Amino acid sequence: MSGPKKPLVPVPHDVVRESFLTWNIERGADGSRTGGGLIKLLDGLFESVQVAALGLAIAIVLGFVLATLMSQAKWVQNALWPFLIALQAMPILAFVPLIGTVIGFNFKARVMVCVIIAIFPIVANTLFGLLSVDRGYHELMTLNGASRLTRLIKLQFPAAMPSIFTGLQISAGLSVVGAVVGDFFFRQGEPGLGRLINLYQNSTAYEQMYGAVVMSALLGIAVFMMFGWIGNRVVGSWHEKRSS
Repeated sequence: MSGPKKPLVPVPHDVVRESFLTWNIERGADGSRTGGGLIKLLDGLFESVQVAALGLAIAIVLGFVLATLMSQAKWVQNALWPFLIALQAMPILAFVPLIGTVIGFNFKARVMVCVIIAIFPIVANTLFGLLSVDRGYHELMTLNGASRLTRLIKLQFPAAMPSIFTGLQISAGLSVVGAVVGDFFFRQGEPGLGRLINLYQNSTAYEQMYGAVVMSALLGIAVFMMFGWIGNRVVGSWHEKRSS
């Protein structure tokens, strides 16, 4: 006769004790099939941070380039905007077989998921900011003989900074989501937080599973707040809407 089943929702102090107050749980100790403890969560956190940071960096570069091109040529905007909307609207799970087939189920695939999830808010907010400059300022710079490049660098980008940092803040949180989600499907390489959640669920180590979920949430909150702080430091002192 089998013993009593473990509760699906453990009490909070058990989650804290096994996930954050215990440094290392050896595989096989107390019936553990996966091992665990804080050291394993930190290893998974480090892996997820690498994926999210690289994916976000690529999304920022591509997003800025695309938004700048779209702001300077209407035909570029009309050509690219439908594809960006389709990329944003299509469920990321639909891309999993395609990404895995083309580049493999590895670290690069997880980074690709982050890029796909994070790029749209950067493009949308940056483009909105670049196109929202008051027409009078454009006419003033035209009267002073400013070139298109000068207008872009000295007028549009400074005015768009609040919108740019709003997009970065949103995309930073989404990049963490992409890193965790990608971990569920692309399982080659070192396990990140998403894979740890899956491993702990399959081995009924629910205390550690909830610990990995909490760690993922804390990572997302941390990067969201970090970009919000950076945005306030950069533009909060002189932009009324950002500082209010």
